[in-house]
Amino acid sequence: MQIKKPQAIAERIYRHLKQEIFDFQLLPGDRFSENDIALRMAASRTPVRQALYALEQEGYVEVQSRSGWQIKAVDFDHLESLYDLRIVLELEAVKRLCNFPAEVHPLPLQALRQFWLDAPPLADGAEVASHDEVFHMTLVEATGNPEMARVHRDITEKIRIVRRLDFTQRPRVSATYLEHGQILLAILNRQLQEAQTRLHDHIAASQKEVRQITLHMLQQAKHGVIR
Repeated sequence: MQIKKPQAIAERIYRHLKQEIFDFQLLPGDRFSENDIALRMAASRTPVRQALYALEQEGYVEVQSRSGWQIKAVDFDHLESLYDLRIVLELEAVKRLCNFPAEVHPLPLQALRQFWLDAPPLADGAEVASHDEVFHMTLVEATGNPEMARVHRDITEKIRIVRRLDFTQRPRVSATYLEHGQILLAILNRQLQEAQTRLHDHIAASQKEVRQITLHMLQQAKHGVIR
């Protein structure tokens, strides 16, 4: 029988709790103790504490004196700043992609075209949300600048918890398919101004939805009301 190392257990708990935050099973303001998590995860408190410290460093939870841990409240001002930085990075990525020679057709962009333009659209909002992240990260990664891609990935993860609410609304799912297709065609046709304008408007629409998110909406998401 193989005995799992404490670090591996801490990693499992870390990933599980993080996914629960992303899936709105743990909401901003929710409180819990290390014992609560240890019992639920069938683990000792040591790996639980390691997992929680890792989540604290990433800004997802905070320790409360005498009352255990708490999921941090959504900081909308911080989210606005992250969205602004995301726009800067993606507009620069589009500029670089449009400046590629006409005969250069990066395979990642061809794969995006196949999914967003050629394949039948998916109906499940959660699936579309995942592919939406891949779409935007691929645009940045296709430029060939690993540092731009790394920063963009970090931003993507930090805004994921609220960004996914954008895909609980059916019109936004349909709009994402349309807008991604328009952005891709503009890039592939080297239409820089068109591509940047459509990308900016696409992200701005999502950013506007984020501004309207309330704790009530998160509570509805937790109970599957708007999924």
